[in-house]
Amino acid sequence: MIFPFVWMILTSSKTVPESMLIPPTILPKQLMLDNFKEAIASLPFANLYINTILMVFFRVVCAVLFSSMAGYAFAKLEFRGKKLLFGIVLIQMSLPSQIFIIPQYQMVAKMGMANTIFALVFPGLVSAFGVFFLRQAYMSIPDEVGEAAYLDGCNQWQTFYKIMFPLTGTSVAALTIFTAVFAYGDLMWPLVVNSDLKMMTLSSGLSTLRGQFTTNFPVLMAGSLLAMLPMVVLYLIFQRQFVEGIAGTGGK
Repeated sequence: MIFPFVWMILTSSKTVPESMLIPPTILPKQLMLDNFKEAIASLPFANLYINTILMVFFRVVCAVLFSSMAGYAFAKLEFRGKKLLFGIVLIQMSLPSQIFIIPQYQMVAKMGMANTIFALVFPGLVSAFGVFFLRQAYMSIPDEVGEAAYLDGCNQWQTFYKIMFPLTGTSVAALTIFTAVFAYGDLMWPLVVNSDLKMMTLSSGLSTLRGQFTTNFPVLMAGSLLAMLPMVVLYLIFQRQFVEGIAGTGGK
């Protein structure tokens, strides 16, 4: 599992002929740190880091905020059309995300918001997975908790944000991790909606290092190594929460 990362690190220090040898060599003959200089000179990494961080941040905020409210409504409230609306959520989850790219792009283009941070965040404003995931979390909370809050004088909104929402802390943490990881690795949507290199994310910016007929793989691997640094730092800081979140959902 760690082999691709090791190979990326080793290739980032090789020359171009050395990286394309058959059979391949494992260790570079000499460390080529110029690959990192060329990668930094080829891409505006400061802009790419900022764009990626803002996209991940706003997608996480929107996913947690809207999914929590929708999940609570589907789990604890009774209203007309509830089953139909939740069925639409399940249908959206079952469809591949690629079929939404064209209509989403047309909506962003008509608003004149292409090549902006809003365009990067737009598909993550509402998360069908988040709604389903947090609905399950709210359904696991006994109804007696909400009834006790009502007897103590809480209205529906106060019951939600003072009583119910804090009880879903583990699920919200897991949703935050999943949303951040998926947003960080999202390639197709940022590549479609933002054509300006300074408004791209790390993943879409790296794709511009691939040539039409040939690719400088050592520079591409050096750029990839620089691009993965934010997630490595986040993982080292939130390692315990990350492991607990994955374990809590049964994911791998």
